[in-house]
Amino acid sequence: MRIDILTVVPELLESPLSHSIVGRAIKKGLVDIEIHNIRKYGLGPRKTVDDYSYGGDAGMVMMVEPVDKMISELKAERDYDEIIYMSPDGENFSQEMANELSLKQNLMILCGHYKGIDQRIRDHFITKEISVGDYVVSGGEIPAALVSDAIVRLIPGALTDETSALTDSFQDGLLSPPIYTRPADYKGWKVPEVLLSGNPKLIREWQDEQALKLTKERRPKLLSDKKLLND
Repeated sequence: MRIDILTVVPELLESPLSHSIVGRAIKKGLVDIEIHNIRKYGLGPRKTVDDYSYGGDAGMVMMVEPVDKMISELKAERDYDEIIYMSPDGENFSQEMANELSLKQNLMILCGHYKGIDQRIRDHFITKEISVGDYVVSGGEIPAALVSDAIVRLIPGALTDETSALTDSFQDGLLSPPIYTRPADYKGWKVPEVLLSGNPKLIREWQDEQALKLTKERRPKLLSDKKLLND
């Protein structure tokens, strides 16, 4: 897989995408993540990439020309399955979406900054808009890193134990059950006996019960969406 990320602040992406699971996946050759500085096509001696908006609204807007040139340059080199724009008014990112995107070959992610990007870029290039929550941050760089991380960890070989991703929260529409490790008794805080039983059937039943209980308590909408909530 290849992920091209377009930004005006590449420094914000360099560290999050060079360590841990994503960093190891890159070293293994499982994914190629390229960060592109839109200022390469900035206008004038100062490589300007933003301007005031028509209509007089407050805030600067990323100009159409530098972004158009950067996207067009990359599209001339390869075909993209999706050209994604990180935006607070996009579709809410989910585990299901991460699963779908992890099966793609080439992805491009455009990070907005300032007030956003000229609408013409969204109209003519963007195939998918993604939001990581109903709030606004300074730019799309951190959300892009989050989305990239969620996608890359699903690529076969990215995790040491590939079955680990199958038990993540949201993977089956439920939150994950509580997890424990050694020691079994710490300051009198004990691990549930069933997890020490060595009985896979009982352990799985307990995990399923706990996952359902936690989801009902914390994210009941997940259950109502799947028509599993009977209470």
